[in-house]
Amino acid sequence: MDFLQHLHVGHLVFLLIALIIAFGFEFINGFHDTANAVATVIYTHSLRPTTAVVWSGIWNFLGVMIGGIGVAYSIVHLLPVELLIEADTSAGLAMVLSLLISAIVWNFATWYVGLPASSSHALIGSILGTGLANALLVTGSPLKGVNWGKAAEVGLALLLSPLVGFVLAGLLLLGAKRIIRNPELYQEPQGQKPPPTWVRGILIFTCTGVSFAHGSNDGQKGMGLIMLVLIGVIPTYFAIDLAASRDDIHQVLASAQKLDEFLAKEGQYADTLPNGATEPNLEDPDQVGASARMQLAAVQKLLLRDGQPIGSFEELTSEQRLEFRTRLLRLQQDFAILEKTERAVRLSEQTRKFLQTLRKDLSKPIEYIPFWVKLGVALSLGIGTMIGWRRIVITVGEKIGKTHLTYAQGASAELVAMSTILMADVGGLPVSTTHVLSSGVAGTMAANGSGVQMKTIRNLLLAWVLTLPATMLMAGGLFWLSRLIL
Repeated sequence: MDFLQHLHVGHLVFLLIALIIAFGFEFINGFHDTANAVATVIYTHSLRPTTAVVWSGIWNFLGVMIGGIGVAYSIVHLLPVELLIEADTSAGLAMVLSLLISAIVWNFATWYVGLPASSSHALIGSILGTGLANALLVTGSPLKGVNWGKAAEVGLALLLSPLVGFVLAGLLLLGAKRIIRNPELYQEPQGQKPPPTWVRGILIFTCTGVSFAHGSNDGQKGMGLIMLVLIGVIPTYFAIDLAASRDDIHQVLASAQKLDEFLAKEGQYADTLPNGATEPNLEDPDQVGASARMQLAAVQKLLLRDGQPIGSFEELTSEQRLEFRTRLLRLQQDFAILEKTERAVRLSEQTRKFLQTLRKDLSKPIEYIPFWVKLGVALSLGIGTMIGWRRIVITVGEKIGKTHLTYAQGASAELVAMSTILMADVGGLPVSTTHVLSSGVAGTMAANGSGVQMKTIRNLLLAWVLTLPATMLMAGGLFWLSRLIL
């Protein structure tokens, strides 16, 4: 962390406060969402509570360390390009702090009353709130404050995942009843007696899988926001990946050249905007294509010295690093528009995959996570998982259904939750671990004919409905206040 030596005292204090808040979000996320993994193994007596939460904490930690970064930047790109570019200004810093504080307050409040609300919903609502508030302050209209395409994609994942959990867990239980005719699996555990060895193994395996998946999916959300904090406070060091190798730089240059050649030959786009314009009309594909070629040309120019590639991103000045990041963000925006045009629709699947690979290569320098950030999030989430778990575990284990959770119900709900979250993780989409697991438990109760406690279900649905607007209002209000101060 050599960059700390070059910070003024004021910036250092501000950075430490921002990082404490960001890591605090992951810590609270840990003990808020612990029930998603451990409720079933505790209530089926597969593991003792202390063993379960420590085991879950370890696998949450590993999930963060081994998982990718697709979800991290899926969350970040909910914000419009303009606000991402301003991450090194007071607006960007106010945005990050406002949304983190809003998400933390909501998470802590719902945990305090034992309500399994969604950390993902809270975070996404906070992001949307700050984006809308920023657009309202800058343009007078909130409609330009959100990347609505990405918001729709993320919203659909959050909406469908609980329904998937409810239906599939119920169906899995019914299927198990037809295939595995062991009455003991479908009855309330007797005393402290653990389940049969093979069922216990399944329950521990699914507890492990959900913990790992939760760490991988939810840990990435905090990592993306921490990167915005770092870019905002120390853009010189974090606007791009200074640890990238010479080969990485060569790959960026090669991909930029290939994309430019494709746009010129196949798309027949010009390399300048008409009438000397500096900003494209985003409703005109020809201008968007020209803008993309201009960004590609600028990227190549920044990475060349006397016609030869630079050896390291550290050779770029502070201004050039920020310009490089801005060019790539603009390029992402342009390609997101171009891929929806009629020309793009006519492309073959092979060509689409080729272009997608080139675009990923170009994104790598600005979509990265330093090791110490990943480690800090992993520790925060893992340690948080071992603390404060009891409130929500009781809700999941006792208050969703009218009867005690059976071995088969626990295994069905956890299997579906684990599979759903891992698939979402592969797709780079944030889903609510809380809602998938809770709805899975409810689905098994409904399928078993044991009934659900409507008061709890009503509270869960109320939290599901209120989380987004509540965190949007809270984050938007905090952002507005912070803009008056910063």
